[in-house]
Amino acid sequence: MVKQAMLPLLSVLFICFTPKSLAGTPNTYNVVDLGARPDGRTDSAKAFTSAWTAACGSDSAATVYVPPGRYLVQKADFAGKCRNSAITFRMDGTLVAPSDYRVANAGSWILFHGVDGVTLSGGTLDGQGSALWDCKAAGGSCPVGAASLVFDNSNNININGLISLNSQRFHVVIHGCQNVMVQGVTVSAPGSSPNTDGIHVQRSSGVTILDAHIGTGDDCISIGPGTNNLLIEDVICGPGHGISIGSLGSNQQEPGVQNVTVKTAVIRGAMNGVRIKTWGKPSNAFVKDVHFQHVTVTDVQNPIIIDQNYCPGNRNCPGQACFLTNNSGVKISDVTYQDIHGTSATEVGVKFDCSRSNPCSGLILDGVKLTYMNKPAEGYCLYAGVQVEDVQATNCLQS
Repeated sequence: MVKQAMLPLLSVLFICFTPKSLAGTPNTYNVVDLGARPDGRTDSAKAFTSAWTAACGSDSAATVYVPPGRYLVQKADFAGKCRNSAITFRMDGTLVAPSDYRVANAGSWILFHGVDGVTLSGGTLDGQGSALWDCKAAGGSCPVGAASLVFDNSNNININGLISLNSQRFHVVIHGCQNVMVQGVTVSAPGSSPNTDGIHVQRSSGVTILDAHIGTGDDCISIGPGTNNLLIEDVICGPGHGISIGSLGSNQQEPGVQNVTVKTAVIRGAMNGVRIKTWGKPSNAFVKDVHFQHVTVTDVQNPIIIDQNYCPGNRNCPGQACFLTNNSGVKISDVTYQDIHGTSATEVGVKFDCSRSNPCSGLILDGVKLTYMNKPAEGYCLYAGVQVEDVQATNCLQS
């Protein structure tokens, strides 16, 4: 009992007098040396924020090190501006969210805000979201839930080798950021888990996502308003709702999405393949200069889809039945589908359900070969200007 009571005092003295030698290397801060307990039961949030404060205050490059083990972290906010722009979070351990989903329900569990030059390398985030999912499935009064990892208003970010499991809500969120590399990330949650998007990008520029393996209950990758210069390459998706631009146009005044490339993706057993989704109501948002290239789909319900009639429960679309009016204000133009092939789980492999007031224009299909039950899948086109080359489909998509 006496030794346990002395531990907090010893930790405080250690922080005060030897902050640069906690792991034997200058400017490396080991969370265990700062009081973190790798037992999965003791809240270690203070140790993590102490390590961050020391690294952020360093005049030169610094590392926060998380050794092997399971660390309960109720909630952690890591904020800039820092004195240096080269901080590495090197994780060999697992961060565990509270099993009580009400504890971390503040929009985010692990938040980096206003930082520059941060690298998050390795490690696992276990969001323990199943209790919240059960609450939502039962129709109870449940909180929205927390995203596991959020980078907000930050620049020059590198996320590599991270594993994210069972997030309450979105797994990884990139919001208001510039120059972000996400590489070698694995996301895993059951296909029935609600709103557990794998990687969400919004109001950000210069984001690259490479070599990701994502299986979840919502979009594998979702692309929100204000995203531009986005590259997605070498992604395996499924289960999930595919790679989606949108939903867009929920507000009258909303920034658009442009210059997006998705290439060399494999989508298996998902609800959608490559999708653009917009609300069926007035908006000044837009989608343009999008390229879907070299995508393989297997048993996907909607391999290629543009849906401009999104209106859950036919609500929040003033004075209209959205699914009848085709009146989305989002302008979609210059979208190319090249070398998209595989199997559809439904008869319609390509569906362009565009807006009557803002028809889709400049849609190009080149080398699109989709089958359903060993026959060419059908195409559906409404208010869509489509140019086809070497397309294996019936109805409106015959070349």
